[in-house]
Amino acid sequence: MAASEDTGAGPAIAVRVDGTEHEVAVDPRRTLLDLLREQLGEPVAKKGCDHGQCGACTVLVGGRRVLSCLTLAVTCDGADVTTAAGLARDGELHPIQQAFLDNDAFQCGYCTPGQICSAAGLLAEFAAGAPSHVTSPVSGAPQWSDEEIAERMSGNLCRCGAYAGIVAAVRESR
Repeated sequence: MAASEDTGAGPAIAVRVDGTEHEVAVDPRRTLLDLLREQLGEPVAKKGCDHGQCGACTVLVGGRRVLSCLTLAVTCDGADVTTAAGLARDGELHPIQQAFLDNDAFQCGYCTPGQICSAAGLLAEFAAGAPSHVTSPVSGAPQWSDEEIAERMSGNLCRCGAYAGIVAAVRESR
């Protein structure tokens, strides 16, 4: 297990972040984002609005996308947390990471880690047939359309306006 800062402020939790096991004491009020950034030194997830409105802090918990600024760290005891950095395997970029590069789906890069995690979660949701607000009630199955992708990525803001590249990256990586 990796040594982690012990704040002594609360219960100890065990969490795996990007494949590395951590056991750490956390204040019950601490968010997953603050645990990642401040206690574990994992700066990939970004603190944007700190209110769950921008998506810069999006990570995957158990394969599902969550806003880490709104998720209490204690609820992640025993969880597998993946940041954008943890998607790559054995030096190879995850297909969504490569698609972001190929489609110039980032500008300043600040929102990119959250966008990539959200896109990875979107791909899993789509593969499972999970509907969105755009999914046709007639067909019942989601269709790959720009509207469907935009709806599923709508919780992630890009202030630089790289949306065309983001939609293209998601479409390409499926």
